[in-house]
Amino acid sequence: MKSLIQNQVLTYLREHNVMTLATMSPEGPWAASVFYVNDEFNLYFLSAPATRHSTNLKLNSKVSVTIQEDYREWSEIKGIQLAGNAYQLEKGEVNKVIVRYNEKFPIIGKQAPREIVTALSKVAWYRVDPERLYFIDNALGLGHREEIFLN
Repeated sequence: MKSLIQNQVLTYLREHNVMTLATMSPEGPWAASVFYVNDEFNLYFLSAPATRHSTNLKLNSKVSVTIQEDYREWSEIKGIQLAGNAYQLEKGEVNKVIVRYNEKFPIIGKQAPREIVTALSKVAWYRVDPERLYFIDNALGLGHREEIFLN
């Protein structure tokens, strides 16, 4: 059974679309914004294999992720910070993720414009497995964050 805070985080994940993915390479850190879909606390995204963040993942699977809105007041800030590992999915894992993606982002489905269909034929699919996850909620106090213990 999930705790109240775990359920809050899962709702937050479902209600948001874009995560900032931070990767590392010998050239240094890199951050990129990508659309995601979640299955529990695991996050899935797609990207062209030649992007800098995808290339970095081949060298180092360690990542950090943030998910938040663009707030104007510090007291409204709410969001997710996590650290974990990201991996390119094997072909057998991709179909399940595509179904989830189609549910969250219907434009990916059968009626997608040709340019999206063409772009999707060239992407790789990735999974982020969080090791540590925090939920930030400044409405409860400046810098208030709670660690979510993952099962």
